[in-house]
Amino acid sequence: MTQDSLYQKSNISRLSELSKLAPDTFKAFAEFDKLALSEGLISKKVKELIAVAVAHVTGCPYCIEAHVNAYKRLEASKEEMAEAIMVATALKAGSAMAHGLNALQAFDGENNEELYKKSNMTRFKEFAEISPDGFRSFNQFDREAMKPGLISGKDKELIAIAVAHVTGCPYCIEIHTKNAKKLGISREELVEAIFVSTALKAGSALAHSVNALNAYDF
Repeated sequence: MTQDSLYQKSNISRLSELSKLAPDTFKAFAEFDKLALSEGLISKKVKELIAVAVAHVTGCPYCIEAHVNAYKRLEASKEEMAEAIMVATALKAGSAMAHGLNALQAFDGENNEELYKKSNMTRFKEFAEISPDGFRSFNQFDREAMKPGLISGKDKELIAIAVAHVTGCPYCIEIHTKNAKKLGISREELVEAIFVSTALKAGSALAHSVNALNAYDF
């Protein structure tokens, strides 16, 4: 490895060192990760789609590599993968848009102790007034990303919920959980999707530990 190269596939082999440096914790995470991604009420294929989408939000190249390969082994298509990535893209952009509601509150001096209130969402219309072209373009993209395609509307909402738990957007969680419920998603399926996102967010931190090991040793 060159000193200038921070990401190489071979780096991931150093994860095995964690099993020696923190064996109990490493084992516990590995067991959780395996269970979170296993077949359940949500199929393994959809869970891997969720994982691929979330990995694009955590920005972990190791996770993208691992879960795209796991997804590919399930005889899934590149087109479905692209749809999932577009959902993740829409949710990441949507999180920034949604947090803009807080910016409006702060700008107007209306932020009190409660920073996140459902009623803040009524202010979305102000973006349509302030920046009509940008707001219209975003909404069009969001609708295209979320409409049923090769991936069903139900599965896209599961992906959206998982991603929203990683972006940490309470407005997005509220909106997409309500949408999912209308499509018949059960509370159990909701929780399974959340655990996939939990595993991926934790897994991103774990995967990046190989960079920490490299930094420590060189």
